[in-house]
Amino acid sequence: MNDFLVEHFPNVIDFSFTAKVEKEFDQIAQGLQPWEEMIQNFYGNFHTKVELTENIKRTDVNSSKELGIDPKTGKVIIARLGKFGPLVQIGDAEDEEKQFASLLKGQFIESITLEDALELFKLPRDVGMFEDKKIVAAIGRFGPYIRHDSKFVSLGKEYDPLSVSEEVAIQLIKDKREADAKKHIKSFDENPDIQVLNGRWGPFIKMGKSNFKIPKDKEAESLTYEEVMKIIETQGDPKKAKPKKAPAKKAPAKKKTETKKKAETKTKNKKRQVYTCLFCFIKPKLNKHPHFL
Repeated sequence: MNDFLVEHFPNVIDFSFTAKVEKEFDQIAQGLQPWEEMIQNFYGNFHTKVELTENIKRTDVNSSKELGIDPKTGKVIIARLGKFGPLVQIGDAEDEEKQFASLLKGQFIESITLEDALELFKLPRDVGMFEDKKIVAAIGRFGPYIRHDSKFVSLGKEYDPLSVSEEVAIQLIKDKREADAKKHIKSFDENPDIQVLNGRWGPFIKMGKSNFKIPKDKEAESLTYEEVMKIIETQGDPKKAKPKKAPAKKAPAKKKTETKKKAETKTKNKKRQVYTCLFCFIKPKLNKHPHFL
């Protein structure tokens, strides 16, 4: 975005622009310069530039960096901004078999090297084995993780998917299992869709996508299926919106009061309108601005 503004709107982001505009506003406030001329001088050129940049493609705006050549495929490696964040890519825009890898936290398009990019393409990476099943490290949309037996464990900020060891991965899997076990208090054969779980704010009942509070006089561990169903029935489905109360009708105001309110509203709207203009926001003291006329 910064590169786009520097290329197409250099005068707007110039540090001297604000100072120049401030000076011109002071002159207008003192009656030394007509505001129409100042506004026209700026918006005339600005509007033309906006029209010229209107059809620029997003791919042309996104900053990208060519890192080098992939030794395996002989294709170019590029670092650029993608839909879900910065990434490196093997192959140019026309390549039908492009490969992608997300950048790790702390890596940036401006500073990533060819060696760093080649390491990222080693993911997904086989970490080891646990319970006769493979452990794989990778980077997903929400960050680095390990996958084992079709289950996922986040690596967080502490571990690098490129270097996390088998020993650490196994411990993370065990910790996740323990946390999940603590979360689950009990379920019922009568309806597997109903569970008693431990949440952030304490135990609760979950049925499908709906949650129900457990009364304070009840122990979550000792709840029976009949008691759970009674709680659900009593509380009802929390996802169903409660009907809104109709607003109370107000008595018609007297004409004088109504006229006064209209005048106040008109004044407020006029003041509010001032701040919708860039120049009024920068310098709201201009009494000769068209919004006041």
